[in-house]
Amino acid sequence: MHDQLSNTAILFIDLINDFQFEGGEKLLTHTESILPNLLKLRQFADEQKLPIIYINDHYQLWQSEPNVILNHCLNPANKHIIQQIKPRKTDYFLIKPQHSAFYQTPLHSLLKELGRTHLIIAGIAGDICILFTAKDAHTQAFTLHIPKNCIASEQEDRNKYALYLMESVMKANIEPI
Repeated sequence: MHDQLSNTAILFIDLINDFQFEGGEKLLTHTESILPNLLKLRQFADEQKLPIIYINDHYQLWQSEPNVILNHCLNPANKHIIQQIKPRKTDYFLIKPQHSAFYQTPLHSLLKELGRTHLIIAGIAGDICILFTAKDAHTQAFTLHIPKNCIASEQEDRNKYALYLMESVMKANIEPI
């Protein structure tokens, strides 16, 4: 296990989110339910000295400065989430133009430079951005752990189906943390 940890990075996908879209209230509620697990995962990463890489939608701002995205997204409904899980100065922060954290981002290059081949992926939405990221990671020969208690989608059944695909097709470990 120690060897695997030395090759591990944590990816936090789209956790800085305004939830201001159709279905956003449902996703906000489901994100609230996984927040304690996300914080537990971040604590594990800190204890094991694992890099944490936030990859986030850009909200048409195209700014890779976390506070610009955070300030844009912050509202009374999500403040309690964002304040707890926001990136810290020691974390990496990338923006993405579409669903996958790999598509037109420097993520692959960063992981290669860090010597990381095993990814623990967490965040939202499980049935879209997590699924697309997992697919791209799998095709690039990364091994995956996607804790089922660390991803959320608008619809529970779609989240479960995405987990099924990631486990059966992409060979991801979906055991909870």
